[in-house]
Parts: sequence; structure tokens; C-alpha cells
Amino acid sequence: MEITGRIIAILPEQGGVSKTGNEWKKQEYVLETHDTYPKKVCFQIFGADRIAQAAIQLNEELTVSFDIDSREYQGRWFTNINAWKVDRAMAAPMQAPAGITPDQVIPAAAPMPPAADFGSASQVDDLPF
Repeated sequence: MEITGRIIAILPEQGGVSKTGNEWKKQEYVLETHDTYPKKVCFQIFGADRIAQAAIQLNEELTVSFDIDSREYQGRWFTNINAWKVDRAMAAPMQAPAGITPDQVIPAAAPMPPAADFGSASQVDDLPF
């Protein structure tokens, strides 16, 4: 699944050590859609390397590919929206001013950075929920 919108909040990074002694980190972000009735969606990226690779900034326009996972813990259900790919929004093509032909337009200096792809989304963690 995927969703497109603007990042309106970046929550503090969380981390710890699992029962097996492995260190873990996750960061949550809130994205607001551009629908007629905008929706706010809180998603997470799990893993310090993936957080750094995504390098999400406040007010950034993104398309986020994600998986939804729910699990039961002590009679309660918890749902996570786990991002596995983040694409930067492409800038809309600009129109040349009147009197300028397309061969006179100078292309942009820097291309868009490649999309961050975090690999397989089927990681198992040691969290109790």
C-alpha cells in the first residue's frame, strides 16, 4: 500500500535493547494527505540505518509505501504502519516564459535523489507488542 502527503510531525526517535541483546531504533512520522478531507497517518521506520537513509524532513512531500501489521498482546490489539519505501515528490514541470523555445531552457542542475528502499518488510522483532 502507499500514501502521498506532507510530513507534519516528526516524533522523537525511540530505541532499546531486545531480550536477545540486539539494539533497536524506530522513528515515527505523521503524514497529512491532500484529500478533500485530509487524513493524518502516523507511520514508523524501524532500524537506525533505514531512518538515516530516509532522512525525512518536516514539511516534505512524500509517497510512502508501507505494510500494516496488527498483533495481540495481553488481550489488546496493536497496529503498526511500517514504511518500507519513501519516494520524494517530483517537482511539477515548469513552463518556459513566452518567447523562449524548449531548446533554450537550461535543465536543473541536480537530479532528485533516489528513493529510499528499505528491503524486505517482513522483519521479526522481539518486542512484546
